[in-house]
Amino acid sequence: MAKFRPPKYRKFGRGARRCQRCGSQDAIITKYGLYLCRQCFREVAPSMGFKKYR
Repeated sequence: MAKFRPPKYRKFGRGARRCQRCGSQDAIITKYGLYLCRQCFREVAPSMGFKKYR
């Protein structure tokens, strides 16, 4: 009998690389488990405690 093989998924799993806020797949920030696109991150970053430094 052949061994069971799990189905092959994309490199990053099942849809894990989507923005949790808008659903976009472009420019996802995954650091610290954020999973936000850059546009959504810019909108919510101040309320999350992130500050912009030069």
